[in-house]
Amino acid sequence: MKVAIPQWQGRVSPVFDVAARLLLVEMQDGREAWRGEYPLTIDNPMERARWLGRLGADALICGAISRPLEMALSAEGVRVIAQVCGQVDEVLAAFAEGRLDHQSFLMPGCCGRRRRFRAGCHGGRRNANKPGGQS
Repeated sequence: MKVAIPQWQGRVSPVFDVAARLLLVEMQDGREAWRGEYPLTIDNPMERARWLGRLGADALICGAISRPLEMALSAEGVRVIAQVCGQVDEVLAAFAEGRLDHQSFLMPGCCGRRRRFRAGCHGGRRNANKPGGQS
C-alpha cells in the first residue's frame, strides 16, 4: 500500500490544495518499505488528483482539503483521510497501527472527520431537544 502525506516542516501540511511537498511511503506488512519525496507543483485539482493516481497512491492522509479535490482523488481510487495533523512520522506510525483516529491527530477546531460526516459537527443530525430542532 502506498500512502501519500503532504508535508511542511516535518508535519502534515495544513491544506492539501496548496501543499508544496509530498511524501510517498510504501507500506508492507504494517512497516515502511520505501519512502520518496516529491514537489507538488500542480495547482489544478483534477490534474493534482490524476498525478497522485499515477504515483500509485492508495491513500492520502492530509489536513484540510477542498471538496472538489477530495472528489477527484476518490474518482482516482485514492482513499482520503482528512483533518489530520501532527508530525509526519508519528502520523504514519499511527496509520500503520490503526490508531490514526486518536484525538491527538485531529486538526484543531475540528470535531469530527469530514470523510464520515459532511454536515458539520453533529453529522447532519438535528437535536430534537432544542427549539426548531437545531443542534
